[in-house]
Amino acid sequence: MKTRNYQFIECNGVRLRVMVEGSGPLVVLVHGWPEFWYAFRHQIDPLVGAGYRVAALDVRGYGGSDKPEDPAAYRLSQLAADVAGVITALGESSAVVIGHDWGAITAWLTALTYPSSVRAVVGMSVPYAATPPCPLADVYRALYADRFCYQLYFSEPGVAERELDRDVAQTLRRTFYGASGVTDVVERMFFVTQKPKDATYLEGTIDPHPLPSWLSEEDLAAYVEAFRLGGFRGSLGRYRNSERDFAELWEPLNGRVIEQPALFITGEREPLLSAIPGVDLMAGMEKLYRDLRGKVIIPGVGHWLQQEAPQFVNGALLTFLSGLELSRPLSRARDDDDEDDRPTIEWIKPVAVEEPAIPQLLATPDCQR
Repeated sequence: MKTRNYQFIECNGVRLRVMVEGSGPLVVLVHGWPEFWYAFRHQIDPLVGAGYRVAALDVRGYGGSDKPEDPAAYRLSQLAADVAGVITALGESSAVVIGHDWGAITAWLTALTYPSSVRAVVGMSVPYAATPPCPLADVYRALYADRFCYQLYFSEPGVAERELDRDVAQTLRRTFYGASGVTDVVERMFFVTQKPKDATYLEGTIDPHPLPSWLSEEDLAAYVEAFRLGGFRGSLGRYRNSERDFAELWEPLNGRVIEQPALFITGEREPLLSAIPGVDLMAGMEKLYRDLRGKVIIPGVGHWLQQEAPQFVNGALLTFLSGLELSRPLSRARDDDDEDDRPTIEWIKPVAVEEPAIPQLLATPDCQR
């Protein structure tokens, strides 16, 4: 693994490891499950080379960051506060935030709850969608009443850890393969399988030999090392906050529109887009953004898109970033002439929506280096 520069930031009661490289406007990278900063290994150097300062977090519960025991420490309000706090601790007033998987949800919510800290936002795999009518765990219990649902399986303290920690390398191999674009057998993807309700997470999944071409043995070893010491408990804390997240964020944010310039990137074979049967998570998403600049769908790619198709993702990110006037105050009003200055991703004309008043919903994060 290439030698990287790390900073450790005390933030909201935890110590976060943040990989920091380069100089220029700050870009913060936020990973998902089951990953750590290394998930963005293919994006860091191209971003640095293009003149950006890159900060890739180990989210609390992962890698070199603290892993609190209390599941409540992993609620979305805490993760958003961590991102905003890291931006401040690195001496910046705002940054572009890019997230994947749970990191995408964290990025969207940081943009909403700390709007002055987020200059622009990119979500990968998971769009910012309509607020659920109740906690997501209740939605899944209704939809998956008679079959397995990985979200519910992960929500029970102690259950998933025992299975996943038993053989970390095997857990990661099966997870990375099962949700990637190398297989088009939807039934084998890890959370839409037609398994009985009492099945386990790894039951029926494929242990690939050899590894998919986008995941080397060195890559796998880096992931194994990141999870071997702390196990999966901390990372699973994210799945144990459905009720708290609904009460703290989803319900109060109902109908809120993301103000900042935004980009959504996903894979054509993204399994998360089918997580709720019969619901198209991308349908009408433009109405939830004031300035959604593009929806990019990468052919033949699954969940791990920034690793499966790094050149495509990097091109989309750099094109999006090049269209931002990062020295311009966010409060400057847009006008019609701005359209001509935008880069050439498949642009979506901004939807005319009433400009929302989005307060600083959460307390200012307490972070320091």
